Amino acid sequence: MIRALRRRTGVVSAMAGLAVVATLLAGCGNSGAAAGGTSGTAPAAATTAHDPQKEIALYTAMHDLWADHMQWTYATVKAFFHNQESVQPTLDRLLQNQKDLGAAIVPYYGKAAGDQLAGLLTTHIQQAVPVLKAAQANDKAALDKAVADWDANAKAIADFLSTANPKNWPTSATEPMLKTHIDQTTTYSVDLLKGDYAQSIKDYDVAFHHMMMLSDTLAKGIIAQFPDKFAV
Repeated sequence: MIRALRRRTGVVSAMAGLAVVATLLAGCGNSGAAAGGTSGTAPAAATTAHDPQKEIALYTAMHDLWADHMQWTYATVKAFFHNQESVQPTLDRLLQNQKDLGAAIVPYYGKAAGDQLAGLLTTHIQQAVPVLKAAQANDKAALDKAVADWDANAKAIADFLSTANPKNWPTSATEPMLKTHIDQTTTYSVDLLKGDYAQSIKDYDVAFHHMMMLSDTLAKGIIAQFPDKFAV
């Protein structure tokens, strides 16, 4: 079942993650070029001077929140397989992180959007549980269903982001990026199920770096979409 699960999701290489991020960053750059374009109509954003401290604050906040997402996910998966007594408090902390991530976009997209993102991310966490249970029980039918549901939620998160900021977060980039996150999480979860902690740390590091690139992309997209909020 473990080998089947690995074939089901694949091991995403660092090069693949970099390629996805390059696509996202290219999208951000292209939207900026379009804004400044050659049409002779430069929007106000083109002349807005940014305060670097405000930009750094956003990048730092995003890093902290998504680092928590990664670290508490790893801790929850490890507890699920090897320390059931610690699962609930660890899971509670992870679920709080999803609310915090939703709240982080409220200043830009409003409370309704923040609540929607928090809800999608909460489902993202909740739907990981059937995946872990099915893998542990060696139940292939249940595993296939759980992974399909998890993938569908990842697509919903990606599509939500793209709808909020289509120029900087196109679906052509957000969907594979979120799918990569699912695949990488599954990879180190399999390591933890096997008790191969050394490999789980290596695979987690790959997943963590990928998430930090996603975090940077989100921050860059927000700055590009709302330049006035980062003005001097």
